[in-house]
Amino acid sequence: MAEAILETPAGFDSPFVRELAKVWRAQDTHGTWDTKSDAELLEPYVVDKEKRRALPIVGDPDPETIWRLELFFNAICLRIEKATGVMISPMLKIHHEGFGRMALIGGRLIVVNKQLRDVHRFGFDNFGKLAEEGEKYVKSGIEMIEKFPDVAKY
Repeated sequence: MAEAILETPAGFDSPFVRELAKVWRAQDTHGTWDTKSDAELLEPYVVDKEKRRALPIVGDPDPETIWRLELFFNAICLRIEKATGVMISPMLKIHHEGFGRMALIGGRLIVVNKQLRDVHRFGFDNFGKLAEEGEKYVKSGIEMIEKFPDVAKY
């Protein structure tokens, strides 16, 4: 499937997707992924309707899916940090059945609070949707810090 990605897909011009690719590359301490394009690295985030239908409605998320979720929110943290200068820490609490919460915290402020469900089905229809969703969280996190700067910098 990864071989089919020959040109840069729509959505890769997003600062969020570029940040996500950097986060992924930072995980590769041995250079195993050096020959892979960013699109090939991020391809597991694309869970189109066909792939989603193949997944069970109820299921336990595998470690790779949870890792992908964590890296997605790590990229959001970095984008918010770059925009605001406030260090953002992610906190994930997830039940083995795929329900839980992701909180991104800056100082004493929860800048992003996301209820999670069906984590085993985590993904986006295409790279454009991935970029859109990531940028949405970045924007809301920045807005929260701008609204409560003293709490974020406490």
